[in-house]
Amino acid sequence: MTANLDHYHRFDWGVPPASKGDWAFLLHMIHSLKSNGRMAAVVPHGVLFRGASEGRLRQTVIEKNLLDAVIGLPANLFFGTSIPACILVFKKNRATDDVLFIDASGKDSEGNLRYKKDKNQNKLEEKDIQAILDAYYAREDMDKFSHKASFDEIRGNEFNLNIPRYVDTFEEEELVDIDEVQGNIERIKAELATVEEQMAEYLKELGL
Repeated sequence: MTANLDHYHRFDWGVPPASKGDWAFLLHMIHSLKSNGRMAAVVPHGVLFRGASEGRLRQTVIEKNLLDAVIGLPANLFFGTSIPACILVFKKNRATDDVLFIDASGKDSEGNLRYKKDKNQNKLEEKDIQAILDAYYAREDMDKFSHKASFDEIRGNEFNLNIPRYVDTFEEEELVDIDEVQGNIERIKAELATVEEQMAEYLKELGL
């Protein structure tokens, strides 16, 4: 398909790949917005970083200041698929050119999950949804949860919107006490030697 075949001019910025329809739907919705409209769409994470024509479309949408927020969701949240998804919020006539990133798939400052983890299906509870809304309207940096990225920062990342590039959720691992580990190894070796001696005695008594 070529852009001139679309009488509604939805693909004037570029034609999405035939193999992936995510941006076709997004462009249709964006071009359907009123002059001050806002929309949100649930998409797979690939939309955030895939290259080629999708990368060019993503860059154009950002340069036109239409992307308002990127919200990462937990995995196994939707029926029929376990893959994590995200919400893209688009808005026309924005007053600023920053983009808010929210990672709702991790833990809060107290180490608690930002969602309810069930055996078959994860869930966002009311408090989890409210936390996302509060962060969206506050548009402030929150440790391991949200970050307001400037246009220059996004351009510096070559318009890659992968959430870990903007929201640092890294958790430092507890330092390992080498002396304690070595002591445990020596203790286990001694216990193993004792067991082997006992086994040898039992086998000797059995004539084996």
